[in-house]
Amino acid sequence: MTSAQVRILDRYALYDEIASGGMATVHVGRLLGPVGFSRTVAIKRLHPQYAKEPDFVSMFLDEARLAARIRHPNVVGTLDVVALDGELFLIMEYIHGESLSRLMRAVRERGGSIPIPVAASILVDVLEGLHAAHEATNDHGEPLGIVHRDVSPQNILVGTDGIARVLDFGVAKAAGRVQNTRDGQLKGKLGYMAPEQIAGRTTRATDLHAASVVLWEMLTGRRLYHADNELQTYANILAGAKQPPSAHNPEVAHELNELVLRGLSSNPEARFASAREMARALQRATRLASASDVGDWLEEIAGPDVRARAQKVTAIESTGAMPAASPHESRDPVLRSSPPVSMGLERGLRRASRGRLGLIPVLATLAAVAAMGAYYGSSIRPGATRGENAASVSVRAPAPPPVAPSARAPSATPPTAPTMMPSSASQSRAKPSQPQRPRPTRESSTAAAPAPPTQRLPSESAASSQDDFSHVLDSRK
Repeated sequence: MTSAQVRILDRYALYDEIASGGMATVHVGRLLGPVGFSRTVAIKRLHPQYAKEPDFVSMFLDEARLAARIRHPNVVGTLDVVALDGELFLIMEYIHGESLSRLMRAVRERGGSIPIPVAASILVDVLEGLHAAHEATNDHGEPLGIVHRDVSPQNILVGTDGIARVLDFGVAKAAGRVQNTRDGQLKGKLGYMAPEQIAGRTTRATDLHAASVVLWEMLTGRRLYHADNELQTYANILAGAKQPPSAHNPEVAHELNELVLRGLSSNPEARFASAREMARALQRATRLASASDVGDWLEEIAGPDVRARAQKVTAIESTGAMPAASPHESRDPVLRSSPPVSMGLERGLRRASRGRLGLIPVLATLAAVAAMGAYYGSSIRPGATRGENAASVSVRAPAPPPVAPSARAPSATPPTAPTMMPSSASQSRAKPSQPQRPRPTRESSTAAAPAPPTQRLPSESAASSQDDFSHVLDSRK
């Protein structure tokens, strides 16, 4: 999808796909604001086959509603929802980075594991984000009771800034949620479920169990519960974790082993009381890498992919930041490269306001055109034909110049008011045989010319209306 063919969604431009999942795809997008404002966003697009299913639509909208209530640096922010032509789009904050699942896959392909300080730092960020979700409230300050239910490496995003963030609350459980889970339908990824989740019960401790599975896999570079078939995976989950991380990674200390096994306990009551409590215990159990160290590790593992995506986003921002089409043309599937007609007038007004056009000549011309239109409009009789109006147009004779008292001839009758002289067309029809009056000489014409009426200079007209015109310009910005 090139910059000349970009789909417009209300105030957003939809660009290339950057990720895909079971229910939706994620695209790079741009927020198209007024006066040239733009911002790169991530647009999550629900697959068309699911957009027609009420359950999936409710789940998608619930995700937006719940995620909008969670405001924390370790949670990917939700900005907007767009419903257009039977499709749903979730507008999210764009994070430049890579998913933890891809990073873990790249590490396994190298035959190693994630450094312990880096793994601990990532999980502390995840736990802080989960705590913010667990403590989220509604507009009345009442707790929502959000449980993510799908904490997994696919839903953890590690940014180039070294900060990990939780995303995708599509299967989260909360009070007042519109979409309810059907009987016998599990929500989440099987390999990260807690025993009580399989039985249909979820609490905050369910998310702590899933986070502990993620930590165990980051420390060992192996899968914990996953098996060749789902039945064996179920059996592994119900049996619980038996081996500590140090069984596969001797560098893991005893305190960290104890923390991971406590989080993996089959009894929810034996786990930590909250995600924040587990985060504080992890900070005490091992050293944490700084955000810059996590960013450097990300660059080492996924540098080429991250740089390629950054170049694509840079190209979009530099060439497609402000499409020529108006953001209000939301139903046009293709962004046209040619500007709309109204852009010509707007561009001219902006140039005039910046001094690129002579503002005084423009105003003088507009005033002259308006005056001529008003004059000729008043000379046409309503209801008359075109020929009659053409014949009846006349010119008022100029008033005679003032004469000195000594040269004024005595007259018994008072002077009459100036009359309307007939036009050449009507005069020829009334007196066809009348000889033409001799043309006056230059001297007599000059003497009979009336004094020119007082006219406002163009500069004065512009100065008097410049404030109003500037106000119009300012209101269009």
